[in-house]
Amino acid sequence: MSYAVSAALQSAIFAAISSDVDVVAAVGDAVYDAIPSGVLPSLYISLGSEVVREQGDKTGAGTAHQFVVSVVTDVPGFRVAKEVAGTVCDVLEDADLTLTRGRLVSLQFRRARAFKIDKGAGRQIDLTFRARVEDN
Repeated sequence: MSYAVSAALQSAIFAAISSDVDVVAAVGDAVYDAIPSGVLPSLYISLGSEVVREQGDKTGAGTAHQFVVSVVTDVPGFRVAKEVAGTVCDVLEDADLTLTRGRLVSLQFRRARAFKIDKGAGRQIDLTFRARVEDN
């Protein structure tokens, strides 16, 4: 198995997050694959880094994708960021995403890291998920 399914997985994840009613209510269209230049909104979601490993077994070839989705805000305190992070988890955990290439076998939350940014003025929560995919 190779990295060939990665773009399809990322597109499906982006589509699921950015089209979710609760996410849209919280951040509008501020879901980014690439952070735009200029002034950013007060609260946004960003797709982050990814590590992919071969994950084949006796039933077939596959890969395990560990990826990060970040919730970033300049709102004081962590409550707002945690609420949005929870919504992202609701969208992705055990999601049944359709990929343009390959098949999603499983998608699970692994961990979260909440921390201050911008000298304490902002907050960020990095959510790490693991997806197992097979190629068609």
